[in-house]
Amino acid sequence: MENDKGTLVDLYVPRKCSVTNRLITSKDHASVQISIADVDSEGKALGTSTTFAIAGDVRSQGESDDSINKLATRAGLLKNVWSYSK
Repeated sequence: MENDKGTLVDLYVPRKCSVTNRLITSKDHASVQISIADVDSEGKALGTSTTFAIAGDVRSQGESDDSINKLATRAGLLKNVWSYSK
């Protein structure tokens, strides 16, 4: 919710899982949010980052490592790390 000035005033803003696109509830204490810093060609941080939220059920299934690799590859942060296999 926004006030008259346009600033967010809600105490809780829900997140969506980057893998499953489901809402992460306030009771999901196993969920994590990872911010990966954007760097230049010399390896220095640019001040911006790419953020991924992973729900607890994805982590409990042991799929978070593969999911982060897949998301980072799609975002252009990794190359030749994740590939689809049947």
